[in-house]
Amino acid sequence: MLIAVCSLTELLLQLTDHGIIGPTRLRGLVYHYGAFWPGLLGGWAPNYTLQPWTMFLSYGLLHGGIAHLLVNMLTLWSLGRGVISRVGARGFGLIYVGALIGGAGAFAALAQPFPPMVGASGALFGLAGALLAWNYVDRYTHRQGLWPVANAAFWLVILNLVLWWAMSGQLAWETHLGGFIAGWVMALLVDPRPLEEDEGTQP
Repeated sequence: MLIAVCSLTELLLQLTDHGIIGPTRLRGLVYHYGAFWPGLLGGWAPNYTLQPWTMFLSYGLLHGGIAHLLVNMLTLWSLGRGVISRVGARGFGLIYVGALIGGAGAFAALAQPFPPMVGASGALFGLAGALLAWNYVDRYTHRQGLWPVANAAFWLVILNLVLWWAMSGQLAWETHLGGFIAGWVMALLVDPRPLEEDEGTQP
């Protein structure tokens, strides 16, 4: 469902961007109402009363183009399956929403200056954080090595550094960090129990 909503939203904006349907300025208007604007938490006038609250979720449905959408949706499909297999659709939803909010909160607290922000990557890093949290709990409980968890976290840091460099600093790493931490915490709240060794814990 999330993939469908995000994809249909970007498809509509692409069609308007190219003048096929509707006003060509629709993307800017949608961003104006749905992107995450940190300034709205610091005294800016909202477009509607609930915008300072709804933007904590709506920004995750918007993307900056086809490439941005494709990378995020492929990642969502890949990581989402692992989370759903562990805690089901409801647990996935709680973790995803928690990571969206955590990512936005970290962006508001750490990003300077205050540009608008869109994209599902904060929630996606939250899913990664959730999977690593469970992996940590499983391995610690069964006295297995924790190196795979540390190694995965290390490569997530490297990925962010590479993307930050490739995008000339225009990467919302703050959102990734906040989403990851929120996803880790939410995972342990939703399902703190380790898997039994015969349920799939890897040596």
